[in-house]
Amino acid sequence: MNLTGQFLIAMPAMTDPYFSKTVTYICTHNADGAMGITLNRTADISIADLLKQIKLETASKPLLSKRVHFGGPVQMERGFILHEPHVEYDSTIVVNGSVALTTSKDILAASAEDKGPHNMLIALGYAGWTAGQLEHEVLQNSWLSLETSDPQQIHQLIFDSNNRSKFDYAMGLMGLNLANLSDVAGHA
Repeated sequence: MNLTGQFLIAMPAMTDPYFSKTVTYICTHNADGAMGITLNRTADISIADLLKQIKLETASKPLLSKRVHFGGPVQMERGFILHEPHVEYDSTIVVNGSVALTTSKDILAASAEDKGPHNMLIALGYAGWTAGQLEHEVLQNSWLSLETSDPQQIHQLIFDSNNRSKFDYAMGLMGLNLANLSDVAGHA
């Protein structure tokens, strides 16, 4: 099982306050574990405050109009930026042809000068799983996995939809409605 580049949708039984009703984009998944960014939770910090903390100044309206997201409960003091993979920065991994992940400050410096990617999601923290943990959670029906290679759907989920609609949009791409899902599931 390799969920890199897929979206995880929390099942109704997920009661963990960090992940209840979330959509998480998986950036890496291998034998060592998995790492992703939760897409539909806002952090308690503005872009202006974030830039102030890292000593960057900007008057860029596109950058200041973005929101800081809560990417997950691991390393919440670190920044993670999902963006279009047109330019690689000091610390960039290309997840697929539609999305890259950067953890270096240079992407924010470029954005402060209106030279950064147009589409980006800025998050503090990430969601992480140890080896075998995510596979176990999927088998326990904690998550649905959504695989799509359609760049428009990917961009809609990560960059274009507001946080309140991302969960319903992801469910809709799977042809599902939350009201129709049971809190418990079985295996035959």
